[in-house]
Order: sequence, then structure tokens, then C-alpha cells
Amino acid sequence: MSIAVGMVETLGFPAVVEAADAMVKAARVTLVGYEKIGTGRVTVIVRGDVSEVQASVAAGIENVKRVKGGQVLSHHIIARPHENLEYVLPIRYTEEVEQFRESVNPRPLGRP
Repeated sequence: MSIAVGMVETLGFPAVVEAADAMVKAARVTLVGYEKIGTGRVTVIVRGDVSEVQASVAAGIENVKRVKGGQVLSHHIIARPHENLEYVLPIRYTEEVEQFRESVNPRPLGRP
């Protein structure tokens, strides 16, 4: 399984909440965080299998249209991000979200 990072940047906090909600409902991804950029820009970040992240980002983009005044400013998916990115950028699985990662990617039977 190839892990990807998906990002959706919106204008306004209500739009990013709508996007994040749609993203985690539409696919088996883990919401790992968000970043407030300034001037109303907020980016939500998810991780998971490449195909799941693609479906998640598409759902997030589509659902921002439901928010009055909400806009998608940018979106991007990075398949197989370099491990160095996790130590510099806020894209890693943290203790706070680890429980959700487990529910998205259950361990195979017989594996610790």
C-alpha cells in the first residue's frame, strides 16, 4: 500500500470544516491536521492509501461549494512523500490522531 498526503486549501474556516468532514466520510483516510495560513486561508491535510486520498480530496473540493462564500483556493496530492517531509512539515501521524489511523488501516490478523 502506497501512502499519500492530500491537501485542500480553502478561504474561510467554515469551508475547511466542511471539506475536512466530507474528506473523512468519503474515504478511508486519517485527518492529520490543518494549517491556518492567514488572511482566511486554511489548509486541511489527510493521509492514507493513494486511491483513498484521491477520493477524499475530490469529495472535499466538491463539498466546499455547499458553504456560502466558501472557496477552494488550492488542492494537491503527493503520493509516497519523502520521509524527511514528516520531520519538517505538519503532515505526520501524531499521538492525537493515531487512534483514527488504526481504524482506517486495521492491522492484518496475526500481526502485532
